[in-house]
This record gives sequence, structure tokens and C-alpha cells, in this order.
Amino acid sequence: MSVNIHPTAIVEDGAHICDNVTIGAYSYIGGMTTIGEETVIHHHATVSGKTTIGKGNIIHPYAYIGAPTHDLKYTGGDPELKIGDYNVFREYCTAHVATKDGNCTVIGNNNVFLAYSHIAHDCVIGNGIVVSSLSAFGGHVRVDDFANIGWNVGVHQFCAIGKYAMVGAKSKVVQDVPPYMLSDGIPSIVRCPNFVNLKRHNFSQERITQIKTIYKIFYMRGTNRSCAIDAIKSENIDDDILSEYTNFLSKSTR
Repeated sequence: MSVNIHPTAIVEDGAHICDNVTIGAYSYIGGMTTIGEETVIHHHATVSGKTTIGKGNIIHPYAYIGAPTHDLKYTGGDPELKIGDYNVFREYCTAHVATKDGNCTVIGNNNVFLAYSHIAHDCVIGNGIVVSSLSAFGGHVRVDDFANIGWNVGVHQFCAIGKYAMVGAKSKVVQDVPPYMLSDGIPSIVRCPNFVNLKRHNFSQERITQIKTIYKIFYMRGTNRSCAIDAIKSENIDDDILSEYTNFLSKSTR
């Protein structure tokens, strides 16, 4: 096994280190961790707890991955953190294990977490997400694929942010943000479709127009949610867009 471990790094007995892993100076790797192949852990970083990290992740200096939950309801055991492949955790980023024994905080693939960002206990983070510096997710937050979180955003526990959504910088998120929408403010409210992200992901103009129709029905007509859902079902909306939006709403508790 080819592993590059700096002589000043501490790797506890029991840690499972896969091929081609690099562990930098003065870093700490706990005994219940699994570090996937080709992962790079830079100097002074910490990976602890019952944490499983997939392939090709990069953990920058002073990040703390697998920290204990902040939740005062913790009563012991070994809750987990599971991380997929090719994520980037920049300086001072923190990601916590879950609260209850047997539960997991989950982070998917190809995400970027910028400096000082925070993922709390029991969050479920999807794929292809960018979280800007100083932003924080409270416990049990769900963020779906390809969402973008602006600088210094605070997301209240149990909130959900849908696919391709955007939360603007310095926002306070206390309600769910549906797919495809841009939310901003204190408190954060939906302002318009997330046109920039949709174009970046090669949505056709026809599909963007359909999402704009959904926005107008939900946020400009003043109807309640059930009436708005009935209205968009009568429109010529692609099945995948319609199901993504309505399924999100059906699960929304905030």
C-alpha cells in the first residue's frame, strides 16, 4: 500500500487508510476513521469520530471532519459521518457526526465547502453543491444536488434547500427553499428563478420558461399551496421539473 504519512502526523490504531492517501504534518486521524484512496489531508487537519471518507477528497489545513455533535441530546454511542468522493473542504471547515447512535450525517460527491463553513449533525448534503465561506447548516438540514449557498448564510435546523436553488449572501434561511429558485434576505424569501445556475447546467430556454411559470403561479398570484399545485399541473411543464417541484413541496414541513 502506497501511503504518504508525514512523520509528525498522528494516526491512531484502528484507522483504515486506503491506497495513495497523503496525510500532512501535524494532522490527526482518529481510530474509527476510514480514509478513501487518493484523499489528501493537509497539515494540521483533523479527521475523527466514526467517519468514512470516499475517494479523492481534499481536506485543507485546520479543517475538523468528524467532530462530535453540538446537540445536547447526545447520550453516547458512535454516530457517524459518511462522505462520498471528490469533495473539497477548505480551511477551518467543520463537519459533525450525527447525534444518535446508528445515525449518520451524509455528504455526497463533488461538493466544495469554502473556509469556515459548517455542516452540523444529521445533515444530508447532496452532490455538486458549493457552500461559500462562513455559511452554516443547522442540524438535520437537507441540501439537494447542485444548489449554491452564498457567503455567510445561516440555515435553520430542519430546513431543506432544493435542487439547483440558490441562497444569496448573508441570508437567514428559516423556511424551505424550493428547487430552481433563488432566495435572499433576512429572513430569506424566494425572489425569482435561479436563472444563472439553470443556464450553467444547460437548461434549455423552454425549460427555464416553464420554471418561470411555476414561480409566477406560486409567488405572484397570491393563491395557497394546494391551489398553486393544481394550477401548475394544468400547465405544459416537463414531467421531471413538475415532479421535482411537487415532490419537494409534499415533503416540506417548513
